[in-house]
Amino acid sequence: MAYIESLSGGGGSSDNADVKKANFGGSTLGGSTLGGSGSFLLDYWQSPECDAVNHVIERTEDGLILLNKYPYSNGHLLVALGDARPTLLDYEVEQRAALWVLVDRAVGLVERTLEPQGLNVGINQGLAGGAGVPSHLHVHVIPRWSGDTNFMTSVGGVRVIPGALEAMYGRYLRVVR
Repeated sequence: MAYIESLSGGGGSSDNADVKKANFGGSTLGGSTLGGSGSFLLDYWQSPECDAVNHVIERTEDGLILLNKYPYSNGHLLVALGDARPTLLDYEVEQRAALWVLVDRAVGLVERTLEPQGLNVGINQGLAGGAGVPSHLHVHVIPRWSGDTNFMTSVGGVRVIPGALEAMYGRYLRVVR
């Protein structure tokens, strides 16, 4: 509900520009704008003291696993390296291997925490590929259940997610610890 209300500053309707601004605009941390790197993922990487606020579930020496604040479905995770690069092949072989280790970990977390009926794992590279943060490649790990899509996304441009981010964050942390 907080996301929906933020789109228009109070709960009214909004146009697609507002949605894009909310999804892909400046990074925020506890309500204030961060360093302006152009990548909220890089901002989060550089602010480990704010992991709880940013819903970072796991942090390694290479990267992060965190909840997507604008999920396709409940429990949608993002995986990113701390080194911000725009394409998969911009990373060295060792970095790509580290990214996939994190993806493996994220898939396991989703499976153990939510027991979904299926998963989508993917990368949206570049603006034309649908990347919301084209300067910082990241991987989506999306839990799926039969019948989990609805008409609101295609008709209203709004996703209906029944669970709060804080509650989902707590569920993941119980599995990690």
